[in-house]
Amino acid sequence: MTNSRISAAARLDGQVALVTGAAGGIGREVVRTLAAAGATVIATDLDATDAFTEWPGIRFMPYDVTSRPRTDGLVTEICAEFGRIDILVLCAGTIANTPIADASDEEWESIWRVNVMGVVNPVRRIFPLMCGQGGGKIVALGSIAAKIGGVASGPAYVAAKSAVHGIIKWAAKAGAPKGVYANIIAPGPVETPMWQNVTERAPPSAHNSVPLGRFGQPEDIAQAVLFLASPASNWITGTTLDVNGGMLMD
Repeated sequence: MTNSRISAAARLDGQVALVTGAAGGIGREVVRTLAAAGATVIATDLDATDAFTEWPGIRFMPYDVTSRPRTDGLVTEICAEFGRIDILVLCAGTIANTPIADASDEEWESIWRVNVMGVVNPVRRIFPLMCGQGGGKIVALGSIAAKIGGVASGPAYVAAKSAVHGIIKWAAKAGAPKGVYANIIAPGPVETPMWQNVTERAPPSAHNSVPLGRFGQPEDIAQAVLFLASPASNWITGTTLDVNGGMLMD
């Protein structure tokens, strides 16, 4: 297990975490990092049981984030076994770089279903649960694309991630009196299979675009997730944490 040396402020012992999109490049590292910090992690994705068989203590549950009925069933299963959900990390997503004049209605709908409804469905079921249990932490993967109009992505992805930013800020404002924190991580380009697929025709150069001279790795994002999911961030909510190697400096 990676990340074994974790400060006391970032420990998650006794907490139950649900991670969506857990089979992706970032999601998989998030699962490993939260588990290493002591959390019981429910790793969810469409079909990736084999991805987690070598990791003891991590429970895989199949989950289609676009399905509201499956969301209800999943949360019911988790609560029946563990009694609560303390951390929700929203990693499920898909990307496209089709120009606006060429993007089909089907592409727009697909991007919206996964990236937006894939946040709405878990949040609208788990947010009230967290309010009722006395608190919780929600961390969603947004994107630098939502802040600068895209990197290698098309308008459908930019619009969807912008919606994610708005949803999570709403949750932060509504949840604060109940002890529910909600924050966004806006990654820059991270070297994952999804990023490589969208840039394979014209791969950008990190040395020309990233001040720190490299693209991100999944562990860069996972460590930021751990910070926002842990007691180390207990006076932070409604914020967007830019993790992009200096591509955007606010």
